[in-house]
Amino acid sequence: MSSLAILMRALPCLTALCGGLAHAATTPTEARARLIDELRTQRSQLAGELGSPAFDERVLAALGRVPRHEFVPDPLKSRAYENRPLPIGGGQTISQPFIVALMTDLLRLKPGDRVLEIGTGSGYQAAVLAELVDRVYTIEIDPELGRRAAETLSRLGYSRVTPRIGDGYQGWSEHAPFDAVIVTAAPSSIPPPLLAQLKPGGWLVIPVGEAFAVQSLMLVTKQPNGRIAVEEILPVAFVPLTGAR
Repeated sequence: MSSLAILMRALPCLTALCGGLAHAATTPTEARARLIDELRTQRSQLAGELGSPAFDERVLAALGRVPRHEFVPDPLKSRAYENRPLPIGGGQTISQPFIVALMTDLLRLKPGDRVLEIGTGSGYQAAVLAELVDRVYTIEIDPELGRRAAETLSRLGYSRVTPRIGDGYQGWSEHAPFDAVIVTAAPSSIPPPLLAQLKPGGWLVIPVGEAFAVQSLMLVTKQPNGRIAVEEILPVAFVPLTGAR
């Protein structure tokens, strides 16, 4: 259930024109460094829409530590640090790094937080989260993708990530409440179980809209009194959230 996430109000370097940067680097470390510089530039160019000119540097540092090439199929490893989604099988993709950075940044994570991710996909987003928080619980509905992601995360030593194969729409009540929830596939409306499992004062980042149409990336705040506030961030396109309703 990984996302096919592409900004609809795209800057030139969010399109096919941006792919060449990674190829100039000779090592994954160099490629990640160049990608992080690209993300900084793009974030500053979107300051008017996003309300601030920069990502939290802790978020960029987390992306700089995660070996994205380990989460893509072997034939695509040379393209792992292009700023675009890439196919991972089963009709799914590993999300565009800019979207991973943006969604992670919106969660305003703290080291002791517990995060629920819906849509493990390749495991890349979970790895980025695990660089920032105490515990990540992640659910994938596709058994093959879920098993593959769990193996990759275990092999790379991401012991703070607890994966599960199941229906993410229902959340993971056994480990609730969560400080933050992130959803990497789009439901037509915000799932009530995820709101119920979010702590007061917590944030939910989720794309919402009809399948294969323009959707809205939303930041949902559960206020201390339990009331819900919703802010639309950007138009995006994600694969649909599947599972029981």
